[in-house]
Amino acid sequence: MGSRTALVEDLMERFPHVPREAVFKEDLLRGGVAFDPSALSDNEGGEVKPKSYFIFSFDHGTLPELGEAALRRPPEEIILTGGPYDLRRTVVSVRVNPASPYRVAADEEGLLGLYLDGRRIADVGVPPMPEYYRHTLSNGKSVMEVAPTIQWGYLIYLTVFRVCQYFGAKEECQYCDINHNWRQHKAAGRPYTGVKDVEEVLEALEIIDRYDTAKASTAYTLTGGAITKTVSGRDEADFYGHYAKAIEERFPGRWIGKVVAQALPKDDVQRFKDYGVQIYHPNFEVWDEYLFKMYCPGKERYVGRDEWHRRILDSADVFGARNVIPNFVAGVEMAEPFGFKTVDEAIESTTEGLRFFMSHGITPRFTTWCPEPTTPLGKANPQGAPLEYHIRLLQAYRATMDDFGLSSPPGYGPPGPGRAVFSVSSFMDSLPAQDEPRETPEQRGTPETAQA
Repeated sequence: MGSRTALVEDLMERFPHVPREAVFKEDLLRGGVAFDPSALSDNEGGEVKPKSYFIFSFDHGTLPELGEAALRRPPEEIILTGGPYDLRRTVVSVRVNPASPYRVAADEEGLLGLYLDGRRIADVGVPPMPEYYRHTLSNGKSVMEVAPTIQWGYLIYLTVFRVCQYFGAKEECQYCDINHNWRQHKAAGRPYTGVKDVEEVLEALEIIDRYDTAKASTAYTLTGGAITKTVSGRDEADFYGHYAKAIEERFPGRWIGKVVAQALPKDDVQRFKDYGVQIYHPNFEVWDEYLFKMYCPGKERYVGRDEWHRRILDSADVFGARNVIPNFVAGVEMAEPFGFKTVDEAIESTTEGLRFFMSHGITPRFTTWCPEPTTPLGKANPQGAPLEYHIRLLQAYRATMDDFGLSSPPGYGPPGPGRAVFSVSSFMDSLPAQDEPRETPEQRGTPETAQA
């Protein structure tokens, strides 16, 4: 097509049951957005909440390649509203790409907007600096470094282990830049704590709890790299679990406790539960058997795809199926050199995985793949997956949930366009608001109808 605008409008017309907000959000997540200097933050000394790099870079360039955006961080997220498409409030995680056709800039009156092909398509809101970011721990560390918040303040993201023990080309997941992100922040002289001390985490949470008077922070996620041996003398379940235990003892019931970890044996999963974790995310990454082996070599070597899936199902006996929410990285299904060549094939494969888990009452969620340039798949696929794949995935995801009578998973805030706060994919934006009736397959349109 002649322009990015034409492509986006064509997809909105072809898939009318996918919210138009989600179409733009997926395009921004998959391809990134450029920032005019007028739209950058003043880091932690300003009025705008800056990007925290909470686990991965989620950028289309390394820090030295981002120009001024590496010195004055962009905002953590942006909100899109209005414009010629009359967009409802849409929260989007910021992924910087200086070459993106999308650009955030201020107009003559200083009002931020999102521009595509030179045309202003939405007003842009940026997150205000939260009061708790203005306070430091007793050792001088910032709250943003120890306990950053995302999803417009809904989620406290505790990356307590900043690297992964799947290391090197034969073990690292081929789309993941957690280890490089650690290296680039250290090389830039930025504070980036490798293993966070539990007392530092508790002190940061005390500051958040004290100054978050509106109680906007509702959940926390404990996560980090995979642990194949030990960290600080603890195995994976005990390492991540002991943070949960400390948090729940200090702040009983204050937040929904979630942990992102490997698919562990049932006894280890029970330890998470005993420590006070409420939601378990044993991410399955990619469904296809061959692609799992090629793109997740460490996980295949140490656990294996079939065993990984068995453990996910077993964990439902511990947490209840509704509280087991495995993530997958949407888009790597189409990554060269081994991925599917057509959108049809990729959607068929991913939907097979959705049906497998949802038939057991388990509702996966997904993160939109950002092809970070230091990863093997990012280098080979700088454009990521086609936007059509992401739009059709939203359609397939909602249809599969409806087929099995499932609702939006807990711990992600409200569903629905104009309401969702989950910022790294549009799956919550594409689901019905809780007070909206479900559509029948006939009402939402069959795939054949939607693609006509």
